[in-house]
Amino acid sequence: MKQIVKKVYKLLLFSILISFTQACVRIGQPNIQWWEPAPEQAGQITVNGCCNEQPSYQPDTLYPAHQPPRIIRINVHWLNNSQRTANLDDWRAVNYTRGLIHAANYALANNHAMWLPYRNTTPVLPIGIQYELTGRPGDPDDDGIYFHYDDELYEYIHVNRPNANYASRKVIDTFGVQLDTVLNWFIMPYHADSTFSPTFKGGIVGVALGNAIKIAGPWLRLWGENEESYWQSRGAINHEMGHIYGLSHAWNTEDGCADTPRHKLSCFNRDGTPACDTLASNNVMDYCALQLAWTPCQIGKVHQRMSNVYNPARKLLKPVWCQLQPDKHVFITDTVVWTGAKDLQGHLTVRAGGRLHIKCRVSLPPSGRLTVEAGGVLVLDNAHLHSACEQPWQGVAMIQREGRWGQIVVNGKVLMENYVLPTEHPKYRDKTQN
Repeated sequence: MKQIVKKVYKLLLFSILISFTQACVRIGQPNIQWWEPAPEQAGQITVNGCCNEQPSYQPDTLYPAHQPPRIIRINVHWLNNSQRTANLDDWRAVNYTRGLIHAANYALANNHAMWLPYRNTTPVLPIGIQYELTGRPGDPDDDGIYFHYDDELYEYIHVNRPNANYASRKVIDTFGVQLDTVLNWFIMPYHADSTFSPTFKGGIVGVALGNAIKIAGPWLRLWGENEESYWQSRGAINHEMGHIYGLSHAWNTEDGCADTPRHKLSCFNRDGTPACDTLASNNVMDYCALQLAWTPCQIGKVHQRMSNVYNPARKLLKPVWCQLQPDKHVFITDTVVWTGAKDLQGHLTVRAGGRLHIKCRVSLPPSGRLTVEAGGVLVLDNAHLHSACEQPWQGVAMIQREGRWGQIVVNGKVLMENYVLPTEHPKYRDKTQN
């Protein structure tokens, strides 16, 4: 009898523990509801001034994941005469192309401290830009490197010379590939007779023409002197890219950046002379030997243009924000203010104790979700929430746990576009929220 009582007691105790555990699980499970702005909160927004200011686009070193790197799609064209004697046109050109891309990307991944003003304390911020060689979609044999042989269009004639063609788009319009979405690099020679003249002093020059860059140099001679001369060309490429994304020459007082000081162009490099040991520049937008330094203002201006959905140069970027990447999930755990536009690649979550203040445009990737967890606060201040792609995102989810909801505060209006709420959850609007 005692054994039967013990078994019944154990069975009853086990049942109680199981019931308690299940009850705890049910209590702890979050409730998900979907938020949309009330009719009086929704509509066209008044764009905050900070959305159009370059400081809003300078990288935040505390939160690098909040501004993913931009990737510029490129292809490369080698121009030559019909006799194929004026430029590289074989494996050397292919090697040079890949070397030049590597060298330019290395410079963009390793920003340098400014030489000017002397003993300055200008911050050295990450540039956040890379190039990617891009062939035609769907053609596995197209590596994005092209060769053209044309006696009329092959040569580059620089400014202040007879028959100058540096600003002509004819070679671009004739041979360009995917000009609407890819930045075309044209590597052109000077006239062969000039290149091999003992008195020829033509260096590496270039020009930016919207969706293309023309760069010229004595490539045959440079290869003969040093097959890795692409390290000498990377500055010209990055300089012209800076022009395409809104930068002016750094010595110009009208360049719009107070951290790029005016200076004399007589010092091409630090050469130890009394003047050039302290007056030479290394800024990417100067004419100098080492175009390796980007100031915070310059970085901000470039990213501002890259974030402008109406700017044609944005179309040259690889739209990495159009594919949901789970490993790019952004979590907000403290107080963060976004004053510039964002193109996120993953979900966005405001966690308990976090407060995210959005004052500009934020794009979520297709199927991306903005979640406000219990104890988190999302402030939408004339904010524009959308997906900068053709596929919809999932909208704003609010989480309730243990009686607490995530909080959403609206200042002004909210513009929410091209989202589709998941059908398995009901819509929710807390009328008590501001």
